[in-house]
This record gives sequence, C-alpha cells and structure tokens, in this order.
Amino acid sequence: MFPADHIAGLVFRNMWVRIKAVFIWHINYQLYLLICTNRRITEKIRTCREDSHDHADYSWATLFTGVGLMSKSKRAIVVGAGGISGAWFPQLKAEGVQVAAVVDLNLENAQKRIDEYELDSVASDDLDKTLADTDADFVIDLTIPEAHCNVCCKAMEAGFHVVSEKPMAASMDQARQMVAASEKTGKLYMVSQSSRWEPIHDQYRRSVINGQLGDLTTVNCDFYMAPHFGGFRDQMQSPLILDMAIHHFDLARYFTASDPVAVYAHEFNPKGSWYKGDVATTCIFEMTDGIVFTYRGSWCAEGCYTSWNGHWRIIGEQGTILYEKDATPTGQIADGDEGFTRPLKDAVIDPSPIEHKTMRGALREMLAYLNDGTKPQTECHDNIKSLAMVFAAMQSSREGKRIEIKI
Repeated sequence: MFPADHIAGLVFRNMWVRIKAVFIWHINYQLYLLICTNRRITEKIRTCREDSHDHADYSWATLFTGVGLMSKSKRAIVVGAGGISGAWFPQLKAEGVQVAAVVDLNLENAQKRIDEYELDSVASDDLDKTLADTDADFVIDLTIPEAHCNVCCKAMEAGFHVVSEKPMAASMDQARQMVAASEKTGKLYMVSQSSRWEPIHDQYRRSVINGQLGDLTTVNCDFYMAPHFGGFRDQMQSPLILDMAIHHFDLARYFTASDPVAVYAHEFNPKGSWYKGDVATTCIFEMTDGIVFTYRGSWCAEGCYTSWNGHWRIIGEQGTILYEKDATPTGQIADGDEGFTRPLKDAVIDPSPIEHKTMRGALREMLAYLNDGTKPQTECHDNIKSLAMVFAAMQSSREGKRIEIKI
C-alpha cells in the first residue's frame, strides 16, 4: 500500500501533466487556425495583385469580407439626413462604424435618423460646432451637390478625412478648390462613385482589358429611362448629365483604363418632358489611346428601358464584349484571318473577387485608407477627371462646338 500523501502527489502530478497537455494542444490549435487564415488572406492578396492594373490603383484589402473587423472601430460624422442617408446608415452599421453625430439643416430630420437606426449619436444643425466638438475619424457628406464644396472643405480644414456622395461638386472651380483643400490639409477626400463597386462591373472591366480584344477603339453606352422624381432634379439645368451621366462617364474610364481628352455634345429637352432643363443628350468623347466613347441617353424615354447601368458595347481590334440588362457580359473574338467575315469564338469573361457593392464599397475603401493608408480608387485627384467630362459636355452643348477637357 502506498502512503496517502504519495498517492495524492501522484494524482496531482498526473492532473498537472494533463492540464499542460491540454494547454499546449490549445495553443497549437490556435496557431494552426492563424496560419490557415493568413494563408487565405495571402492568397487573396496575391490574386488581387495579379489581377490589378495601373489605372485602378486601389486597395486589395477592401476586396475580402471583414475589413471592418481587422482594426479598431472608426467613428464618423454624417452630414445630411435626406433620402440618400437611408442607404448609408445600414452599411455603417454592417461595418461597425460608430456614428458620432448626424448633422442636418433640419434638426428634426437628424434626430429622426438617429431614432430610426437606434444610433448613439448627437443630432445637430450646426456643422462648424459639430466639427469642432466631435471626436471622429472621418466625415460622410450626403448633402446636395451645391453644398459639397463648403461641407468637404470645412471638414478637411477641421482635420477630418472625407467621403462624399457624387457628383463631386456643382462646378469645376469648386472641384478644384476641394482638391486644393485636400492637398493643403493633407486629408483624404474621396467620392462615393457607387457604380464602381459592383462585381459585374469589375468583371466587365477585367474582361475588356485582359488583352483578348487587342487595342480598344470604340465604346458605346445607351441609357434610356423615364423616372418621375419630383423635387430638385425636375428643376436642374442639365439633370441627366449632371446627376446621372456622371456614373456612365466614370464607368467608361473605369472599363477602359482611359481618360478624357475632348468632347462634342448636344443636349435637348424632348416633347412631353416633365423636366425644366435638357434631359436628353448625345455625346462623343475622345479618350486617351485613341478610344472614342459615344453616349446616348434620356431621362424621359417611356418604354423599352435600358438598365440603370446602361447598355454597353466595347470594341477592340480583335473583338467585341457586350454588357446589357445587368446580365453577365458576353462577347466574341476573331478566331482566324480568312473569310468575308472572320470566324469567331466566345470571349473569355473573367470572374471578379469583389464581395461588396455600392456605398459599402466606398466605405470599405475609406476604412482601408484609415487602416493602412491605401489610396481609394475614387480619390479626388482621380474623380475630378470624371466630373470634368460632365462640365465639358454641358459647355460643348451650350457653345455648339468641340471642347478640350482640362482638369
């Protein structure tokens, strides 16, 4: 028989050995999970880097889910509690962004949004005071275009990075002032050009620029809808070009990795229009690399609508790729050099790694910038080129001549 104290000692040592074994197993298992996670992230990074191109210098970090979980939660000031804010607040919640304050000229509207989304936020109708008193990482400008310059410049001068709704500004002079404010303050200003963050648009871009078309020559976009908005759009001078075509003009740059050189445009207001200003247009843009981009659009074309993203045809030396009705792009590539018309094969349609859409894409790029300093693709120095297409087209229409596009 073993003494009682000896038996107790054996039991204790045996339990301690088991505890250490379980502890070591747990540590090793956690290390295994960490290694697997790092491998998945590394593979994402490698894939995104291989698929990237010079024109779209944006963050691969925004392409995988969970960027909001990778770092400390950020705080934002939302300026503007109108209709568009209803699309932003759910995205902010999804990414774990804390809304520190909601500012609106109508204090009641700001408080309604806070109550609607159960936000722990301050309602304000005083932008200057809010910027001075609020601890936040960035500002989200959801005001009307005419207010963007004032709001964004004040926010940058107060020390905040800014993301605003499109269009960037109500004039090129204002846009240049905003770019200058970004340079002077060292604060990022980016535009939520939401159409860029659609997986199908990234898929179309990749398929267009992967080399199978050869050098690009021609880009056509048709856009025909008949929305009865009511409100400020009905009174705008050029509602289609200023408020809608900016999406399509920006997509033309995005799809082709090219920039605008000059434009000839004609605007008109068709019979039966419920808009005060010209709401239909035909534009011919000269782009870099000799590409010609033709845009036809109307906001009072009843029946046989296109999609909101437009119907696209991009032609290169070796083939054509179409994108219509928001369906997966299709195309044909020349497959031989004989015959009256050349034999054709189906174009390769590349997949997209993008896992986010619209405003959430813009938000993730802002968060990536705050986390690792990666420049968003719609940073103001780039987005002003798309805005320049808008104002050059309107100038061409007014003056009836070709206009060179100057940034």
